[in-house]
Amino acid sequence: MRRRLPFCRADSERQKACEVRDIYQSGRVNTLIEGAGIFLWPLTFCSVLVVYLIAERAIALRVSRVIPEIIVKYVQAGQADKITSDMADSLAGRIVLRWKEGLRGEALKSFARGELVRLQRGFFIIDSIVAAAPLLGLLGTVTGLATLFPEHGLPDSQTLTRGVGLALSTTMIGLCIAIPALMGVNWLGRRVELLSAQVDLLVETLEQKQA
Repeated sequence: MRRRLPFCRADSERQKACEVRDIYQSGRVNTLIEGAGIFLWPLTFCSVLVVYLIAERAIALRVSRVIPEIIVKYVQAGQADKITSDMADSLAGRIVLRWKEGLRGEALKSFARGELVRLQRGFFIIDSIVAAAPLLGLLGTVTGLATLFPEHGLPDSQTLTRGVGLALSTTMIGLCIAIPALMGVNWLGRRVELLSAQVDLLVETLEQKQA
């Protein structure tokens, strides 16, 4: 009989270990989903929505889309009159066009602030998800614990331990949604602050250069 080489045996054992690990991890994921119950649907909706909003705002808040370099160059060179309506698809372009229409001083600054507020579209939804996701998870946990105990007597220790673990899974999912969402909205807020400073500088330069 042909003997099996040691490294072949090692590869086989490693493959079996990987299969056991995959089965264990798959079981844990299924247990996590099972424990979330009906609360998995609103939590899933919150996670998908927050990912979409953060990605959409991250694209919309790029400097090239808010304050294009060509507009900054025209304003700094005192040639804002060369900016046409074709460039009005950006915040800076709309500010310059309103300036060309005769808007000056505080009125122009107020218009710029209004445009900056538009950049924060969807922020309140992300903030709401940051606050609501952990509360949804907590509600799922409380509901799971409330249904765990029968009307008469107490469940055995094994059932109690498994039930508590399943009930806590909703809280864990809620926190896994809220923590990245909080980091994302803070990052977006910081970008808006930086853009706001650049817009203020653009307005001041526009009025000084064209005075």
